[in-house]
Amino acid sequence: MIEPVRRPARRPIVLLPNGFTLLNLFLGVFSIVAASRGNYSAAGLYIVLGGVADAIDGRVARATKSGTRFGSELDSLVDAISFGLAPALLMYFAVFNEHRWDWIWCYLFTMCAVIRLARFNVEQAGRAKTYFNGLPSPMAGLTLATFYWFRESDLYQTELLVDLPWPVMLRFIMVGLSFLMISQVRYAAVPTIGYRSVREILGTLLVVGTLVGVVFLPKTFFFPALMAYVTFGVARTVFVGFLDRRPSYDELEREIGAQGTLIEGEHRRRRRRRQGRPGPPENTPPEGPRA
Repeated sequence: MIEPVRRPARRPIVLLPNGFTLLNLFLGVFSIVAASRGNYSAAGLYIVLGGVADAIDGRVARATKSGTRFGSELDSLVDAISFGLAPALLMYFAVFNEHRWDWIWCYLFTMCAVIRLARFNVEQAGRAKTYFNGLPSPMAGLTLATFYWFRESDLYQTELLVDLPWPVMLRFIMVGLSFLMISQVRYAAVPTIGYRSVREILGTLLVVGTLVGVVFLPKTFFFPALMAYVTFGVARTVFVGFLDRRPSYDELEREIGAQGTLIEGEHRRRRRRRQGRPGPPENTPPEGPRA
């Protein structure tokens, strides 16, 4: 029997996902250049477009079955620049460059992004994901990158927001995002789209609403939506942790039953003492039936 000849994978298909990954790298470097020249709005746009390229490369790799270990490692290295270093430098050039030591927040953010990506490669890379351990670095980077857009929106100009101490708040936001990336807080992955279950319907509505906000109100929508995503992950983790610490009904029933058994045994021992009958020694389990 003649075995069929296996054809090698077509090289263009293998290189296609890596092409989107390198496009992400180009946009991240271009963002740094634009921020250094004072074009902060364009710098944020390039990081957002890098996020689009980052979302496409993984889906193309899965659709064409051309994912490789090399592509996974390359993607993490590129994300460290596009969503770690580039947003941090955008914040430095746009907000923090007037103070001598504020660059340390940029270093902290970049450091945590690199640690988060390294941990992701060890724990979750190459697996189907319904959640992420720690805030994904693209979400953290996009949150910082879209702040300058938000500052140019009409919503930011309202009296409630424009008078807030944003330079001080951004320091806390950067620190919070940094530690959330390396935390164990669970964040939901991209919701499943469909109509067969309530979860799929809600996921579809969420994706459609996100697309509508991105297309029609990009400057107003991005930063508040990303901050809501960050806050929801923390609130959900705290709520679920509180529920996990609460004993269930069965645990309470077993505990009450054990306490009742101890009280009943103590009453029996006291009754035997009053009647002058010796009882079994304390803390000694009763003998079982003899054979």
